[in-house]
Amino acid sequence: MMKNFVEELTWRGMLHQSMPGVEEHLLEGMQSAYVGIDPTADSLHIGHLVGVMMLRHFQLAGHKPYALVGGATGMIGDPSGKSAERNLLDEKTLRHNQEAIKNQLSRFLDFDSDEANSAVLVNNYDWMKEFSFLEFIRDVGKHITVNYMMAKDSVKKRLSSEAKEGMSFTEFTYQLVQGYDFLHLYRENNCSIQMGGSDQWGNITTGTELIRRIGGGKGYALTCPLITKADGTKFGKTEGGNIWLDAKRTSPYKFYQYWLNSSDDDAEKYIKIFTFLTEEEISDLVKTHAEAPHLRALQKKLAEEITIMVHSKEDFENAEKASSILFSKSFKEDIRTLDEATFLDVFEGVPQAYISRAEFNEGLDMIGALAAKTNFLNSNGEARRALKENSISVNKEKVKEDYQLSSEDLINDTYIILNKGKKNTYIIKVE
Repeated sequence: MMKNFVEELTWRGMLHQSMPGVEEHLLEGMQSAYVGIDPTADSLHIGHLVGVMMLRHFQLAGHKPYALVGGATGMIGDPSGKSAERNLLDEKTLRHNQEAIKNQLSRFLDFDSDEANSAVLVNNYDWMKEFSFLEFIRDVGKHITVNYMMAKDSVKKRLSSEAKEGMSFTEFTYQLVQGYDFLHLYRENNCSIQMGGSDQWGNITTGTELIRRIGGGKGYALTCPLITKADGTKFGKTEGGNIWLDAKRTSPYKFYQYWLNSSDDDAEKYIKIFTFLTEEEISDLVKTHAEAPHLRALQKKLAEEITIMVHSKEDFENAEKASSILFSKSFKEDIRTLDEATFLDVFEGVPQAYISRAEFNEGLDMIGALAAKTNFLNSNGEARRALKENSISVNKEKVKEDYQLSSEDLINDTYIILNKGKKNTYIIKVE
């Protein structure tokens, strides 16, 4: 049973532009489409996810998805949306990145089934590496005029007076290489649709033009909007950089937190794009959220769905527990269940002081812990006043001046959390 792919994208807010006739073409029977993925890292980041979700919806609608890793184009650098040329990669690095990316894609796409619409991963380096320069300009370049290429927005922006740097010939030819990818997949795999972000429209339509002029056929373009945040800041970025799908680059806790901290407007938009919840389920969630926005029902469901999809249910449960741990009534027991990486994520940015294991074993009183040995507070006198005011806690439990820290206070045999009032937190690391 074929589903209407264009209708699905439309209600989810995932359709920006499409060529006339694409919906009818898809309803004729199973079709093939591809999305290109930049292989310049050994992990996808959440900026890639819209294209990946498009491929998954395409497969769920009964069609065949192709994920194209741009090994050849990764050696050139796409000028779209960029102000400068990027670093180029060698083949060994590209192959490593390709395998890592396929592992991540397999959480979304079914590559292994015996169904006719099982997903396929291809790398354009495999068909471009034997193509000589002379063959390329003879067989491909002569079919597209320089006037046509100059009219593309991605080229015009880089050649405008506002651009800091000009455009190399290498980058200028990018749209021909990407266009040839579409022609190659059309000829070899009967792939008739290319999908991507709205900034790719010019490159994609160059491919449809090559299919018409060289292949004598019909190709289609379909793009999704570029994801933006309501406050104008860049989607998928934090002060620490990209939000990656690889747990070693971005921990599941930080990944979960990114979605949990979405604004109401963004969460309502993201939950349609980054989950597979139905229109009815999302409509009910939006109503529930509107009735009690402070409970953040939309953000919690969004963060749950996408963390489980990218990582695992266990990772989600750990991230959820870590997020609520600071307010837990059984804090002392709960905090000990976190692994060290998650513990450090939860307390990222909190002032830390280091005390040697030998010094700690000799005995550490509260004045030393707060001031003399750590300088958390400005003086021993300030530490004494805070202790007399009953505002000091060790691992969330109030203590007096006569309290002596011991190994029983150590979390993961290493950390002690000190609080002065509700707002000031400090970490002692014993090593």
